[in-house]
Amino acid sequence: MNILTEKFKEVLLSVLPIVAIVLILHFTIAPLETSLLLRFLLGALFVVIGLAIFLLGTDIGITPIGTNLGKGIAKSNKVWIVAVAGIVLGFFISIAEPDLHILANQISDVTGGLINNSSILIYVSIGIAIMMTIGLLRIVFNIPLYKLLTGIYFVIFILSLFTSNEFLAIAFDASGATTGALTVPFMLALALGVSNLKKNGKASEKDSFGLVAISSSGAIIAVMMMNILGGQDELSGSLAVDLTGSESVIAPFLHHFPTITKEILIALVPIISIFLLYQVFFLKLSKRKLAKILKGALYVFIGLVIFLVGVNAGFMEVGSVVGYTVAALDNSLYVLIVAFVLGIVTILAEPAVYVLTHQIEDVTNGYVKRKVVLTALSIGVGLAVLLSMIRILVPGLQLWHFILPGYIVAIGLMYVTPKMFVGMAFDAGGVASGPMTATFILAFVQGAAESIEGANVLLDGFGMIAMVAMMPIITLEILGLLFKIKSRKGGLQSNE
Repeated sequence: MNILTEKFKEVLLSVLPIVAIVLILHFTIAPLETSLLLRFLLGALFVVIGLAIFLLGTDIGITPIGTNLGKGIAKSNKVWIVAVAGIVLGFFISIAEPDLHILANQISDVTGGLINNSSILIYVSIGIAIMMTIGLLRIVFNIPLYKLLTGIYFVIFILSLFTSNEFLAIAFDASGATTGALTVPFMLALALGVSNLKKNGKASEKDSFGLVAISSSGAIIAVMMMNILGGQDELSGSLAVDLTGSESVIAPFLHHFPTITKEILIALVPIISIFLLYQVFFLKLSKRKLAKILKGALYVFIGLVIFLVGVNAGFMEVGSVVGYTVAALDNSLYVLIVAFVLGIVTILAEPAVYVLTHQIEDVTNGYVKRKVVLTALSIGVGLAVLLSMIRILVPGLQLWHFILPGYIVAIGLMYVTPKMFVGMAFDAGGVASGPMTATFILAFVQGAAESIEGANVLLDGFGMIAMVAMMPIITLEILGLLFKIKSRKGGLQSNE
């Protein structure tokens, strides 16, 4: 119970800044209807409670499942088992990820159903499955991460030449949305389980990161192929922003509860089933350990349901309304400042960020402090949301004007930053774009795009998650360079 209390305090301190910003905006430049504000505050309470329970469940449930499956896959010493496990686990984890469902539904709504949410889910899940398999095989065959990522992003660059601007934004957004609250802890633990069996300690540290980055690139490639094979080029979209909102405070929560409960069940059942089969035939953990893991999985289920109900019923609508209202003001500086501040504080409320930053601190034996990583992530995401808003405000600016030079810088830095930081950085890019980003900030940006004259919700509203996924890569690679310089000045050998 003490652990849950600690998690609750940690999450409360993270979510309070977002609540404070919305309240300040409500009493100053962006007043909200009373029912909408009350729903937001109730949603914030759901977020805090749900996130605390989820994080506790992840520690004792999802992470051990991923680690044990990873060890089992590696112990088999059979490449085909690693490949099959990657395909099966990758597909089930991805198609069930709540963040991806949220994005797919948003894409379907904005395009009026022209891009079907089911097709997005299937294409992306296949892409994730293939790339997750490649990521696991990379660990088995000791392929350097920076070389593989260079090759992957070269393929993405070539495909982007044949992809429409609308699908380009959706592709990179899908990449960020696939790495959500459920998939990241599982993938990190799976990679750690495989890499821990290596005798070389440094190799194990480096290899425990990078699977998230490789897997999420599959979403980009899949959506690009969907566009190239489907031949859809010209798309238009709009977003209905209801400034008054529903009069009922409780009704939206009751409305979202059954849908989200079903989604999380779909997410967890395949993973738990695979683990239980593995337990029966190979693992044979004690009843006590098994019960603890299953209890953790139950906590994850309860926590995620509460969290996502709070986000969908309380956060999302307020995000679009605030974005629409602030962007409609005479001075564009307001929307830029709010975008930057929201980016900085929202990353602190992402569930997967806590999992990654703790793992970085553990794997580096405290050498890389989680507070330092959190600071770098916050600055990176703040800049990403700011640049996304500038893209909406300035006619003619397109997503590739930011993404292309950004990834060229990120790939260039891979060759000079300590190699362990490369995996951390690319994983952080996926982790940063979690449920809070895919809901509150995306809604804020789309609301602003709907409000600003000349902006296109489909073209300009999407792509923000892509920016949020890219900037932390660069900021953490720079952080790695700083640690490298610091260690050399201190007479220490940097971890190459």
